[in-house]
Amino acid sequence: MARKKKITVETDNSNWKAPKVRKKRKPMTEEQRVAAASRLEKAREKRKEKNPDYGQSSLSTELRDLPDDHELHPKKVKVWIKTQKDLVKSARGAVRQKIKGSEAELAIHEGYIKNMQKYLRDGDWVDDFYGEYQEHKIRWRCTALAYGNDGTPKRTVGVFYPDMGCVYTQEIYNEEKGISDVGSSKRKRRGKRQRNTGALAKAKKKG
Repeated sequence: MARKKKITVETDNSNWKAPKVRKKRKPMTEEQRVAAASRLEKAREKRKEKNPDYGQSSLSTELRDLPDDHELHPKKVKVWIKTQKDLVKSARGAVRQKIKGSEAELAIHEGYIKNMQKYLRDGDWVDDFYGEYQEHKIRWRCTALAYGNDGTPKRTVGVFYPDMGCVYTQEIYNEEKGISDVGSSKRKRRGKRQRNTGALAKAKKKG
C-alpha cells in the first residue's frame, strides 16, 4: 500500500484575531428621524451655498433652471421614481405568487422608471404618461412637419400642430378623409338570443 503523504501547514495564524462584532443600532424614534432629516437638510443647504451645482451634477443642464411649479421638475420626478420602485417590489411579489397580469404590471413600472431616469440624465421625456402613478397623459407637440408623396402634411391624432393652432382630433381626420359618422356604420346589436329548448321538450314528452 502507498503511504499517505504527510501535509505540513506553512501558514502562520498565531496572530489571528476574531473581528469585533458590531452592535446593532437601535431603531430611531419618529422624533429622532425628524431631527436627523432636519440636520441633513441644513447640511445640504450649506453645501449648496458653497457650491451652486451641488446635487445637480447628474442632472441634464436643461433641467437645472426649471421653476419649482413645473410639472416635470426633477424633485417631483425623483419622488415618482421612489414610488414606482416600491410598486416594483410589490409587483415582483405578485409575480412570484403567479398572479395573473402581474408580469405585465411589473414591466410597466420598470419601463416607467427607466424613462424617468433617462429624463433626469438627458432632459428628454419619452413616456406617454407622467405623474407619481402615471395618472396624467402627455400632450405631444409637433416641431417639424413631415409630408407625404402628394405634398400633404402627415398628422397624428392627439398631437398639437402649431400651423393649425389646435390638437389634431379624430373628427378632423374623418372630415379630411371624407369618413361619415363612424358610430352610424356600426352594426346594431342583435336581440337577446333565445335558447334552443326543442330537444329538451322532446325528451320531456318521451318521459
